[in-house]
Amino acid sequence: MNRLKILLILILAGVLLAGCVSKQPAEVQPTVAQTVQPAKAPATVTLNGAGATFPYPLISKWSSEYNKVKPNIQINYQSVGSGAGIKQITERTVDFGASDAPLTEQEFSNISGILQIPESIGAVVVAYNLPDIQTGIKLSGDVVADIFLGKIKKWNDPRIVSINSGIQLPDKDIIVAHRSDGSGTTFVFTDYLYAVSPDWKSKVGKGKSVNWPVGLGGKGNEGVAGLLSQNPYSIGYIELAYAKLQHISYAYIRNKAGNFIEPTLETTANAAAGAVPTLPAGDASWSSVSIVDAAGENSYPIGSFTYFLAYKDQKDQTKGKLLAEFLWWAVHDGQKYSSDLLYVPLPNDVISLNEKTIKLMNYNGQPLI
Repeated sequence: MNRLKILLILILAGVLLAGCVSKQPAEVQPTVAQTVQPAKAPATVTLNGAGATFPYPLISKWSSEYNKVKPNIQINYQSVGSGAGIKQITERTVDFGASDAPLTEQEFSNISGILQIPESIGAVVVAYNLPDIQTGIKLSGDVVADIFLGKIKKWNDPRIVSINSGIQLPDKDIIVAHRSDGSGTTFVFTDYLYAVSPDWKSKVGKGKSVNWPVGLGGKGNEGVAGLLSQNPYSIGYIELAYAKLQHISYAYIRNKAGNFIEPTLETTANAAAGAVPTLPAGDASWSSVSIVDAAGENSYPIGSFTYFLAYKDQKDQTKGKLLAEFLWWAVHDGQKYSSDLLYVPLPNDVISLNEKTIKLMNYNGQPLI
């Protein structure tokens, strides 16, 4: 009897225990919303470019400003000279190149489907380091050519003295500084000397690299600016922005009209104005485009367009679209940064030409912008 009672008690206890367990709340299953991970920020994309040192201060500014507009886009531009930039875009090791010199006919024919996109306009100055003599020495094209040919060796040479009355020029040897690398700035400078000096034309010629008769070589506009700063009584050629930023004096150059002209935004724009109506399409050859020794009473004679180089047919759809968008921004919104850095903003007609060029960029035939 006692065993029966014990068995009944155990059965009753089991029933009660099961009832208690069944009343416990079921385990809460996570909802779909709770299992979704937070959305990731867009991955950072780097657009790599290389080339001219001439527009480097402006492209550097564009890189930082564009990153504020598009925080996931980094513009990595290497200031290595126009020659190196053309080489790298030819080999497709960068997304875009930059050159102060338009592609030669041979370069253009060797790079199938390349676009040339003017990004800005700048002046090349004949800069010098004359202690106690500031900006404003006057020089003519033939005198500049003969200095770089090594024919004029002293600062107080009669030909320099004759066009600088009232300035006490020193009896010191002239130290010539020039570029050592393939350079669009060199192309612009030698293009000018080629135009104004028959002697230079026959003995040296023009190009991104030439055989310099005399002088010290420096890499990039930065290198020539450094040589000028370090060597009293030196003379060289650099982009206007480098002269201004490093407080290097520069000459007023006699133009085609016979006037000695200071390099400024206005006088450089005057030189470019005559070329604008005849500019070629962006996918055509620009080898004959030049604004040196331009007509006009107030045109500065040593200047150039500076160019982006990009392929019409892009091989990566994402990067191609991002590149097209950056180039579009640079030739539109980016122009507002030009003047403060002493580059001439693009005229409206050139912007319109660039719009047509950038719209040629495509991926598998589909427009990227």
